[in-house]
Amino acid sequence: MVRPAVRRRAVEAARTEYGLTERRACALIRIDRSSFRYRSRRPDESELRERLRALAVQRPRFGARRLCVLLRREGTVVNHKRVERLYRLEGLTVRRRKRKRVAGVLRQTRPQAERVNQRWSMDFTHDATADGRAFRTLNIVDDFSRECPAIAVARSISGARVVDVLERLADQRGLPQGIVVDNGPEFASRALDAWAYRRGVQLLFIEPGKPVQNAFVESFNGSFRDECLNQHWFETLDDAVRLIETWRLDYNRTRPHSSLGDLTPEEFARQVA
Repeated sequence: MVRPAVRRRAVEAARTEYGLTERRACALIRIDRSSFRYRSRRPDESELRERLRALAVQRPRFGARRLCVLLRREGTVVNHKRVERLYRLEGLTVRRRKRKRVAGVLRQTRPQAERVNQRWSMDFTHDATADGRAFRTLNIVDDFSRECPAIAVARSISGARVVDVLERLADQRGLPQGIVVDNGPEFASRALDAWAYRRGVQLLFIEPGKPVQNAFVESFNGSFRDECLNQHWFETLDDAVRLIETWRLDYNRTRPHSSLGDLTPEEFARQVA
């Protein structure tokens, strides 16, 4: 199907080259005269496009929907369809990474958390510094507010180090009734088991080989790797600690979360408090 803009240019060419009247040229090209005379009344979008590009540079893994939320937070009155259109025109589409195909598993559902600090989830992720030395991160997520209370970064994280991180959080915000964990040696260690018994916290172990049962922290790990680990080149361990903590604070305070009605975890936690 020929676009109206292309037909209008053809009419202009016919009038210029062959001296045809507007009526005759429109009849030959088969376009209504009203369509030929139409001129877009769309306002200038250069400033909006420039700001959209700037936000996309700051947030390279954000799609049009989250960028639209950020624009509205700045006071820009804009329709999400317009942002999506400009997003495509600017060529800002986020490249999707291929997911590994896995066999389907029967999901084990847990009762939904109903308040902040009722249940947390914990898991590890791995990366390396510029010298090739590996480091680990212990990621902790509140299942209700999706807030990340802490990300511990170290070359090695034992069960005793996990206890130290949880004790620090106990002083800052209290402890949950239960913590969902996998069957890794750090979580099954005597140190963590003794601490959980002493503190009255239930360790909720998932079934071996079924990370989907720890869905909240697994989802967080995906965002963490996509938006932080894959976006930075960590020169040293101190550099990794600094950049990861900066990202954690931004995740809690600034990043809109679709499952929370595009609120940030901290905004959502304040609303339900």
